[in-house]
Amino acid sequence: MARPERPLQLVIAPDAFKGSLEARAVAEAIAAGCRRALPDAVIRCFPLADGGEGTVASLLAARGGRLRGVRVHGPLGEPVEAGYAILPDGAAVIELAAASGLPLLPAARRDPLRASSFGTGELVRDALDQGCRRLIVGLGGSAVNDGGLGLLQALGFRFLDAKGQSVGPGGGALGAIARIDVSQADPRLRDAQLIAATDVDTPLLGPEGATHTFGPQKGATPAMLETLEAGMRHYADKIAETLAVRVHDLPGAGAAGGCGAALHAFLGAEIRSGVALVMEALGVAAALAGADLLITGEGRIDGQTRRGKAPYGVARLAKRHGVPVLMLAGAVAPEARMLLEDGICDVLLGIPPAPMSLEIALAHTAQHLADGAEQLLRAYRLGRRSG
Repeated sequence: MARPERPLQLVIAPDAFKGSLEARAVAEAIAAGCRRALPDAVIRCFPLADGGEGTVASLLAARGGRLRGVRVHGPLGEPVEAGYAILPDGAAVIELAAASGLPLLPAARRDPLRASSFGTGELVRDALDQGCRRLIVGLGGSAVNDGGLGLLQALGFRFLDAKGQSVGPGGGALGAIARIDVSQADPRLRDAQLIAATDVDTPLLGPEGATHTFGPQKGATPAMLETLEAGMRHYADKIAETLAVRVHDLPGAGAAGGCGAALHAFLGAEIRSGVALVMEALGVAAALAGADLLITGEGRIDGQTRRGKAPYGVARLAKRHGVPVLMLAGAVAPEARMLLEDGICDVLLGIPPAPMSLEIALAHTAQHLADGAEQLLRAYRLGRRSG
């Protein structure tokens, strides 16, 4: 008599589908489709984040704690309400996107020459006021290309022009820096431990650096890109001159428009993969150790996915445990095929079942995720039985 087949051990660990569903809702939709195909599957869901939006929610879910709301300056100086987490151990988790994020600006107002990370510095300052001395700053989803200039100005660092006046906000001011004064920085920073949780390993400068990679989506024209890149290079040179720290080609320094460089050089932050940090908190590695299959994904799988995004991070972890990887995405760019060729994932599927407008696709993301997951699991079950 044949022994009953062991139920499939399935890990579902996606990032958010931006503009449509948060990571938890994505995981739930995928799980619903999987249960239609394999009702007896043992499913464990781990909604992920990679340092961008969702990082606070992921770590609060994993560790508990409380959310604190603060009124700060947005990317163009307007007041915004931003929240950050204070975990039970007293650590603060701050998302740069909450105060300085791209979603805070409509496309017509995006201007990386003027956009500032000042509000994120205000969140750091408030966390210090609350007694937090371990701070995790998630770098992702930013509207800025200011190298963390605003963040540092909010913490007392001074950036002076040739006349000894403070330079203005935004990436357009970087080229005007003649001198950096660190003497008035918040003294509490000396006792603080900071982690820069990055969603990409992008360097500060060059064709694959902060400006040229992400500047266009933040509103930069070709002419702006040249101005911003020249300013960022000048800024990096001034950091090296003042602090004897080289950030020009440091992996992760280009995260959030160069805020990774600022946190590392001025605040001594350790630059870490955001998704690795979140997976560690959630215990994803232990779940994968006994899993048969991983399903992950995000709204768009493209060349940037391999630079440190959540699906790439969890897929690499799964491969270390010998677990096959299925990826779902709202859109799949041609260069995403490298993930298949490199063996990072085994199946890569765009979920819209037919050509449709972006508006319609976003409105039906949950349905498309469930349907796509169901079809993948039915195909997997067929292969498993014939294998």
